[in-house]
Amino acid sequence: MFTGFFYALRRYGLDVSLNEWLTLMEALTLGLHGSQLTDFYYLARCILVKSEADFDRFDLAFAEYFRDVESVQELPDEFLEWLAKAAPQRDFDRDEVDARFGGGLDLEELKKMLAQRLSEQTERHDGGGKWIGTGGTSPFGHGGYNPAGIRIGGPGRQKSAVQVAAERDYRDFRQDAALELRQFQMAFRRLRNLTVKGDGPKDELQLDETIQATCDNGGFLKLAFDRPRKNDVRLLVLFDSGGSMWSYSHLCSRLFHAVHEASHFKELKTFYFHNCVYDDLFTTPECWYQDSADTKGVLQGLNSSWKILFVGDGAMAPSELLSRGGCLDYYRSNSDPGLAWLRRFAAKSAHVAWLNPIPQERWAYTWGNYTIGLIGREMPMFPLTIDGLDDALRHLMAPR
Repeated sequence: MFTGFFYALRRYGLDVSLNEWLTLMEALTLGLHGSQLTDFYYLARCILVKSEADFDRFDLAFAEYFRDVESVQELPDEFLEWLAKAAPQRDFDRDEVDARFGGGLDLEELKKMLAQRLSEQTERHDGGGKWIGTGGTSPFGHGGYNPAGIRIGGPGRQKSAVQVAAERDYRDFRQDAALELRQFQMAFRRLRNLTVKGDGPKDELQLDETIQATCDNGGFLKLAFDRPRKNDVRLLVLFDSGGSMWSYSHLCSRLFHAVHEASHFKELKTFYFHNCVYDDLFTTPECWYQDSADTKGVLQGLNSSWKILFVGDGAMAPSELLSRGGCLDYYRSNSDPGLAWLRRFAAKSAHVAWLNPIPQERWAYTWGNYTIGLIGREMPMFPLTIDGLDDALRHLMAPR
């Protein structure tokens, strides 16, 4: 019955395995869905979705496949007028209603019943159990209660499954979504899997490997050990501040807090610049020279073990990147082009990346596309999404 739902999930990018699907079928056989679509929604999501990042894709697939169970779009105007005037929900025995209508989902039968009601009904009905109306136990209408009906018009007071899915409460958890603080923290937490292993003895128990080794050993316990991971990450983060970056200031602020809350760095330094790096870096986002550091001094304090992450849109006038004196500060003049400074950072460490908050599909034609392209030739550039941050961190941690 739900084979089409399986393919809908696959179509929306969910990697649902055959074992997971069979587990869902077994759960249905056991009646764990409670013969209600809403319970089926939560049951299926629990079994088939591996990460909260996939909740939104699941909701999209669910809303598409089960949309006809939830609402009917084409109704005579007079029905819509009747349903717009909802009557108060009357008291009724829900156990009795469940016993009458909770025998399982049969969409085709519901559609036939609805078509019959549409052909026979001649007036408004409220509080009943048969006709299309409000406030009752009929399978058709709204404002009442029925465990296996089709809601038509009105708000979903019982938070039905398709309504829950259509609200897409988890769209911000998607891997390709722009990052919020929680998503930044999740991404940096993955550094635990990217930290290096020491050279000492293998004295840290590996639980997953122990379970697998024990299974491979016919059930006889076989312990698996490995060297503990060592926090050896030194990270320098350089934030573009001001100008075109004001649109992304809140986003960058969240990234800043997530970086400083992460406990996976042996050493962390953060500085700011405006549009491009010149002779000075700043210790505050206001980019005041009284709170600045000499860029040459910062570079001298780095070695090849440092990871360097630039955060900025890369959009500026070409002269700001390519010309001497391109710095926009009236009282300052850079003797070296900004591009020369970027090359010095890239030469200092093989672990350099640039995070760009502009959506990647716009890099080729947005204002500043020329300078974005030039920077991308000097160092790998990634979009400021969860996937992009993941890719950037993996690039920074990759052995050279």
